[in-house]
Amino acid sequence: MTKRDYYEVLGISKSASAEEIKKAYRKMAIKFHPDKNPGDKEAEENFKEAAEAYEVLSDDNKRSRYDQYGHAGVGGAAGGGFGGGMNMDDIFSQFGDIFGGHFGGFGGFGGGGRQQVKGSNLRVRIKLNLDEMVNGTTKTIKVKKMKLAPGVTSKTCPTCQGSGVQMKIMNTMFGQMQTQTTCGTCNGLGKVADKIPSGANEHGLIKDDEEISINIPAGARDGIQLNVRGKGNDAPFGGTPGDLLVVIEEEEDNTIKREGDNLHQELYISFAEAALGTSKEIPTVGGKVKVKIDAGTQSGKILRLANKGLPSIDSYGKGDMFVHINVWTPQKLSKEQKEFFEDQMESDEMIPKPTGKEKTFFEKVKDLFN
Repeated sequence: MTKRDYYEVLGISKSASAEEIKKAYRKMAIKFHPDKNPGDKEAEENFKEAAEAYEVLSDDNKRSRYDQYGHAGVGGAAGGGFGGGMNMDDIFSQFGDIFGGHFGGFGGFGGGGRQQVKGSNLRVRIKLNLDEMVNGTTKTIKVKKMKLAPGVTSKTCPTCQGSGVQMKIMNTMFGQMQTQTTCGTCNGLGKVADKIPSGANEHGLIKDDEEISINIPAGARDGIQLNVRGKGNDAPFGGTPGDLLVVIEEEEDNTIKREGDNLHQELYISFAEAALGTSKEIPTVGGKVKVKIDAGTQSGKILRLANKGLPSIDSYGKGDMFVHINVWTPQKLSKEQKEFFEDQMESDEMIPKPTGKEKTFFEKVKDLFN
């Protein structure tokens, strides 16, 4: 199913301010709240859709990525990404901000009582090459995770009667005080095990393998963490699953080196090619391209290929590719070649004659950042 544009979901323009975004979400949250629309699945989906849109558009970094890359940039595509979908825990955690800290919840969703228990998160590392980082990719991995065992059943906790909390009365110098604590029998679940299959733990969970496809958006970087909602460990007795946290690692390329959004590579040419000029085909992350080497090119010259680097995550545009020219000096010469160079050694054209306009190494480095 194709996701709707987040601005369309909240009914706002792409230039909407932070206050306009918050106001629009507040209106949608009240309109489609599950407790105001009991049993209405469409209203519940609209409620979740609005919450997901607000999660992205209320965050400047996520909004920037969304404006540039669409749903793929914030995990809106199937399989996760920078943001991903939301569950009810995530949604109601927003309400302290949206309703000024006074939002007590409608019914069982937002109020006190039994906790909505979430499974623990899992963390994995995925290696990407430069091409995958530039263009995005889909990776299928196998993870070991805790899953609810087939056939497991539960019953209402006899201690808290399903509320997940216990009331305690303490005598103090000011009189009796009543406090509410998490139930020690069910740890706030409101349920305890009734029937546990062989091999499962006390919460009815077993460890099992699962294959998970992860959509990685273009522009991913080393160290970035993607959040795949609901693909972590299962929660006991049907609670909300945890998340799968995917940390990106960059595979080192033998030819191309990355520096931020820019890429660098060394290109060796022969003395004859430097003197006469030539064309060379070089690899880039977008495929091979031809570069022209002018006659008389000096070793150390840097060619700049605009927009042949990595796409920027936080802003529009791409980095550049810098090709560093190195003139290869022959280490072994034939008798004829030696004689040729000996004849030419004193030739006027072979004697170095710097004009003073040649850039030093430090000037070349400085140019790279200007």
